[in-house]
Amino acid sequence: MNSEFLEALYDLEKEKGISVDVLLEAIEAALLSAYKRNFGSAQNAKVTIDRETGDFKVFSQKNVVDDVEDNRLEVSLEDAQAIDPNYSLGDVVETEVTPKNFGRIAAQTAKQVVVQRIREAERNVIYEDYSNREGDIITGVIQRIEQRTVYIELGKTEAVLAPSEQMPSDNYHPGMRVKTYITEVRKTTKGPQILVSRTHPGLLKRLFELEVPELQEGTVELLSVAREAGYRSKIAVYSKDENVDPVGACVGPKGMRVQNIVTELNGEKIDIVKYDADPSKYVANSLSPSKVVAVEVWEDEKVARVIVPDYQLSLAIGKEGQNARLAAKLTNWKIDIKSESQMKELYPEYTEEDYFDGSSVNGYIEDYIDETDKANDESFNNDDQDELNNTESGADTEEVVKVKEAEK
Repeated sequence: MNSEFLEALYDLEKEKGISVDVLLEAIEAALLSAYKRNFGSAQNAKVTIDRETGDFKVFSQKNVVDDVEDNRLEVSLEDAQAIDPNYSLGDVVETEVTPKNFGRIAAQTAKQVVVQRIREAERNVIYEDYSNREGDIITGVIQRIEQRTVYIELGKTEAVLAPSEQMPSDNYHPGMRVKTYITEVRKTTKGPQILVSRTHPGLLKRLFELEVPELQEGTVELLSVAREAGYRSKIAVYSKDENVDPVGACVGPKGMRVQNIVTELNGEKIDIVKYDADPSKYVANSLSPSKVVAVEVWEDEKVARVIVPDYQLSLAIGKEGQNARLAAKLTNWKIDIKSESQMKELYPEYTEEDYFDGSSVNGYIEDYIDETDKANDESFNNDDQDELNNTESGADTEEVVKVKEAEK
């Protein structure tokens, strides 16, 4: 141990951010353990390192007593005062007992401690870095795949993409670059473990925030996300500025913004829904791409009954109920979908005008949807036509349905 070693410790402090005092205290504790293990396990001892020269010394410590019972731990008052007349009962006498061949053991021990502290410091830096990024997107390169678990290289560490967090449409292979969403960062004995996901709704939200400047600026807000990863998603957006169309902002010029996200998610269909403070309008919007005749709401129970044209029933429900299920998740409302024919069977006394009189139904009229469709004029999605063909209902598939999503 010398001044050169001390200089090396100061260099480590600058490079790794580990305090020299912390390192020296750790080395002193390790040297004491090494001394007791090799030279005097029954002794009370102390190791000190000079902070200026780097020299180390080992001292035995003995308590001053009247009657000595153990020479290794105690010293008589007479012998203590022979060393220094100022000693009294209860004091501790320190005597240097540094072994002649202790330098080699000290050097090896110090090296082990420093290496271990560097590893711990690096792990802490990585943990602090990534724990602050929970809920964010990260890009990495797939390093290996073991039993369907994907390990992604992030530079100084790796992330784990479990099978349950993988999209069914994804096809992974080593060397592939992939964007994932950080769900959790754990501390383990082997260092931080970063868990990521490709199915989390937060991934879709963050992709839109990266792609749409209005979301970054705060002009447009993304209020809700409902997602069935790999198949279909819905997002609800709202604009604070009346002059900014939130749906159009997310779609982008010629649908480029949303198309980039669709490509990243391997063709996952995305419905962009305009949020409305009126629950009936919000619920109706959430069932896009289907048209809605009227919506009846019970706000206390957060239940909505939606009336759709007969030929739109299958589209409103969606294949295996997917569209209705995502709308319910998006709005956090229970949604009961009925066709006009079903309503006439349930309430034969109602006429079509009753749907809009404001007494039994909250007056959500088709005209509102038509205006919204014109504002967000999107082309017909062939996937939605296929969905009409594949659903159980015998809907009129020749009817052209405008949809509020840009997937061309």
